[in-house]
Amino acid sequence: MTRLPGDPTVWQRVRYTLGFRLPPANRDWVRHDLTDAGWRGRVMARHLALMIPICLLLALLPGPWWLHVAVPLLAFLTSTLTVAISADELRDARLRQHGLPPVGHSR
Repeated sequence: MTRLPGDPTVWQRVRYTLGFRLPPANRDWVRHDLTDAGWRGRVMARHLALMIPICLLLALLPGPWWLHVAVPLLAFLTSTLTVAISADELRDARLRQHGLPPVGHSR
């Protein structure tokens, strides 16, 4: 995969995944990430990278075996469905956060 001008560092990508704003030098990369083909897949991949460790931690909570399965599964399924349903709005909010015009979408 070729690097784009303004590609963030690994630390910046972690912060971006957590919802933080990247510096203005990364604005072109953010535009590419949120508007080019495959943007939904990247949004979902970031969500999964965030939720899988959280779900693993939830599985370590004390309780019966079925609770070790049910709680992480419920958290994973509900959050993933929410992100999938609201991907357009999340993208527009992230674009505005970085000072870029939202794409908008027709319904």
